[in-house]
Amino acid sequence: MKQISSSEAMELEAKYGAHNYHPLPVVLSKGQGVFLWSPEGKRYFDFLSAYSAVNQGHCHPKIISALKEQAEILTLTSRAFYNNLLGVYEKYVTETFGYDMVLPMNSGAEGDETALKLTRKWAYTVKGVPENKAKIIACAGNFHGRTISIISMSTDPDCTNGFGPFTPGFEIVPYNDIPALEKALEDPNVAGFLVEPIQGEAGVYVPTEGYLKKAYELCKAKNVLFIGDEIQTGIARTGKMLACDHENVKPDVLILGKALSGGTMPVSAVLANKEIMLAIKPGEHGSTFGGNPLACKVAIAALEVVKEEKLAENAEKMGQIFRSELENFDHPMVQIVRGKGLLNAVVVKPKEGKTAWDVCLALRDNGLLAKPTHDHIIRFAPPLVITEEQTRECAEIIKTTFKQF
Repeated sequence: MKQISSSEAMELEAKYGAHNYHPLPVVLSKGQGVFLWSPEGKRYFDFLSAYSAVNQGHCHPKIISALKEQAEILTLTSRAFYNNLLGVYEKYVTETFGYDMVLPMNSGAEGDETALKLTRKWAYTVKGVPENKAKIIACAGNFHGRTISIISMSTDPDCTNGFGPFTPGFEIVPYNDIPALEKALEDPNVAGFLVEPIQGEAGVYVPTEGYLKKAYELCKAKNVLFIGDEIQTGIARTGKMLACDHENVKPDVLILGKALSGGTMPVSAVLANKEIMLAIKPGEHGSTFGGNPLACKVAIAALEVVKEEKLAENAEKMGQIFRSELENFDHPMVQIVRGKGLLNAVVVKPKEGKTAWDVCLALRDNGLLAKPTHDHIIRFAPPLVITEEQTRECAEIIKTTFKQF
């Protein structure tokens, strides 16, 4: 296939692709480590990491080697049969995160859907909630995916407008609000509390220290499952293997995705102990591609890279450097700098009609790729393999860019 230009690539997408995304106008054709390149050869620092799916860096040699090796042997059998890698992966991932069992899926949204189904099934078969009465509490500002059931608990109009009617059984409470959660938990039919340890899509909202621990304790007191959506915050992104680890909270149900494959293919997982996981019986849930041999081989390699290269430790150190560089930067458009590890954001105050989108266009021109969320926030999340020299260089690019406004 011949190489096409950036303009040709954008024209083709506009003509033949659904208009369900509004990408930054930049075309990418190659990636390595923390860098991306356009078809014309312009190099960029990647400060989105495919929404934290590429924590290990683009095209990590160990992960790509595992992918290529397994792709020539066996890729898919479905779960109609056993394969020789699924059990090996299941043992590895459960031991890594400290759970009895795992249910493998593909996308993050599938992971969330799986956790919701598992929680409801547990509520009826173990907790004793009356049939069809189970309730799941979620937080305002959440982002757990885009299926009908998941958007049924969204408070973002872009996610909900024109997509009703919605799935019942959800109650929304404010994020980072313990009294509101405590009140909602008074209902004996509450089965689970679904929460992001940091709300990424909402703009990297970091809750007050102690929020997760107190929420977990409240759930325990009411026999409610604490469901941790670590799809974006997990796999070392925030400076620990899981963001919940910062408060020594172990979710009853843990959802992982994105970086579980190092950005090579869709791999997600739901982990829980036996008394929860075994509520689902054969034939009650599944996926044709979930647990495929290729995904299993890749996911093991992806997790090995995180451990071997101490990416959580690097994320913690580089995140502190990055935030200190920007927190000490005085500019009228920079309102707030916040984050944890290498999941960070800058809240942008519009100036003379210029918004976060304009800043991101200028960052692109200056060799760094980031994307606005909710018009006034820019998320900065580079691959976790970034070095100190690169971190400081990128902080200078960001500061220089803001000075242009």
